[in-house]
Amino acid sequence: MTAGVTALWSHRNSLRILVRRDLAVKYQQSVLGYLWSLIEPLGMGAIYFFVFGVLYSGPTNRHLGEAAGSYPLFLITGIFAWMWTSSALSEATNALTGQSRLITTMNVPRQVFPIGRVTGRFAEYVAGLPILLAVAVVYAANGRITLGWSLLSLPLAVAVQGTLLVGLALLLSAVNVLMRDVERFMRLVIRVLFYATPIIYPLSLVRESGMPGWVKVAYELNPLVGIFQLQHAIWYPDEFPDARLLTTTIAGSLLVLAAGWWAFRRLEPAVLKEL
Repeated sequence: MTAGVTALWSHRNSLRILVRRDLAVKYQQSVLGYLWSLIEPLGMGAIYFFVFGVLYSGPTNRHLGEAAGSYPLFLITGIFAWMWTSSALSEATNALTGQSRLITTMNVPRQVFPIGRVTGRFAEYVAGLPILLAVAVVYAANGRITLGWSLLSLPLAVAVQGTLLVGLALLLSAVNVLMRDVERFMRLVIRVLFYATPIIYPLSLVRESGMPGWVKVAYELNPLVGIFQLQHAIWYPDEFPDARLLTTTIAGSLLVLAAGWWAFRRLEPAVLKEL
């Protein structure tokens, strides 16, 4: 794995070119261009705010605590991070099947292609950070949140989320070449994960529910749970994951990265033969 990382670093310019190409192709015939990376999550945030912040505001406010007064910020923080996750997984799954000609002709580590999809979607996530900061400043000026040390949760959240997504991208992209059903299956998984992760609701809602204890334990084994707690903790310090959840999240993300990298290297000869 160390040798693979070294080879990948030596071809970082190729990775940058692939990311720029993917972004250019994605928005080349779009009038609004990169603004779509902001419009979509903001539109989703508006819909969920209407449902949970207006129609069902009572139950929502009881569990949000200090976040109740700034629920739109809570929502879009989770949704911007979720758009990075869902888009990266969707596009990384067919990163090899959709670029077979490049893969068989370019002399670069093949990991560049799925990692490039994750990096490209990260660029879109970064484009939304000024929006989040602007909304946070408005709420801070009204005294509904306090900006402070909790902002340091952002680099930790990004690092752990990026680690998990790279591992999943490597695994899914390789397996999808050999079993094309993976791409269809991931569409369902992504939909399930959206509601099985504390994105639009607080983790306390799950912990205080009447579900069996083993279900709650299994729920928190999902590394995305701790990752989105870190994302929300940027503005709400009380959402910062406890030591057990944080350890599970970091360890799980590193394990997925190692497993994804190992699986990619083991399947690479069969993948190249299939392509």
